[in-house]
Amino acid sequence: MSDQQPLVLVVNSGSSSVKFKLLPADGSSPLLSGIAESLCTSGPARLIVRQNGERFTEELTSTGHQNALRAILSLVKSNGWIKRVRAVGHRVVHGGERFTESARITPEVIRNIEACTDFAPLHNAANLLGIRACSELLPSIPQVAVFDTAFHQTMPVEAFTYAIPQRFYRDHGIRRYGFHGTSFRYVSERAVELLGLDPDDHGLVIVHLGNGASACAVRNGKSCDTTMGFTPLEGLVMGTRSGDLDIGAAAQIGRVAQLNLAGVEALLNRDSGLLGISELSSDFRTLEDAADFGDQSAELALDVFTHRVVRYIGALATSLTRFDGVIFTGGIGENSARLREMVLNRLRAFSFVLHAQTNRRMVGGACGRIDRGSHTQAWVIPTDEEAMIARDAIRIAGLHQQGLLRAA
Repeated sequence: MSDQQPLVLVVNSGSSSVKFKLLPADGSSPLLSGIAESLCTSGPARLIVRQNGERFTEELTSTGHQNALRAILSLVKSNGWIKRVRAVGHRVVHGGERFTESARITPEVIRNIEACTDFAPLHNAANLLGIRACSELLPSIPQVAVFDTAFHQTMPVEAFTYAIPQRFYRDHGIRRYGFHGTSFRYVSERAVELLGLDPDDHGLVIVHLGNGASACAVRNGKSCDTTMGFTPLEGLVMGTRSGDLDIGAAAQIGRVAQLNLAGVEALLNRDSGLLGISELSSDFRTLEDAADFGDQSAELALDVFTHRVVRYIGALATSLTRFDGVIFTGGIGENSARLREMVLNRLRAFSFVLHAQTNRRMVGGACGRIDRGSHTQAWVIPTDEEAMIARDAIRIAGLHQQGLLRAA
């Protein structure tokens, strides 16, 4: 990498944290990454940084997103890199129907993100804090918004429409939107390359499995169906989210627990999923260890999680005109050989035969095929949402056209 290579700062602002990564525009390894956490809380805020394989922590003197980003930019400046930052890419959770692709941030774009805040109040409001802070601290640098929902705007109407009175869609935008779109877009492009597929004629089911989990049917590089819905609560079982649930069951929970609608929603988002079933933990590794020691509740949580993944892989495959592969990604998908084995063993109807030894090796960022030559392939492909955000920021900021990129 040239020491004059332009840099892209990728920012993911949450309600109480700011994750960041400083990436060279040529795609080489990040120079800095980390997280500012415990922002806007009663606890002490701190900045955790990874640089050159080392990790260090810095206490922040005051909370708030702008102060956190000021500390991050101070670190960039102290390393002599600030003048090379040519674009900032921001993760934005919900773009509604207004955004079908990433966009350069302007006052109008900010107004449109604000208009989608009702769909994801915690996430979009936090994303906007990061956007405004960076715009103030780096006023001359292009800022780019990359939307989790944008990739799914290619879904056909029959896939995104809920069977409710359509005035709620027309007047209030209530429909399936889907999330994890940046991850699905990155992994689908990598899969075409790695599996040797025709970019214009292929079909994949990608399962992004982490504390948040969803699956997506990708036909010829475009999302045609996905499991998350109007919010990230629908679909697969997750760390603390229930995934699919009969609304009648949700109403009954409210009655017996004497919870209002907001209380039921909070319970299904924060106290359910793997945590709710196991009554132990939302962490998949903890549950695997507990199951190994005979904890039946942990074992049940793993089985329910697996059942839902298998069920949706089969369902999503019906949205495809051909089925070339199932791809595992996300923290659990990339690192749990046990989960992948459980899933593929239950997909025998699709003629998957697991290569157990190879599957066990696919952890810690490894990438590869884990079946024994099945017609429909099974792969582990690590996701890299930050790389995709950086790539979009480079393109939309026009760094190529400006002649700022050259070979390392």
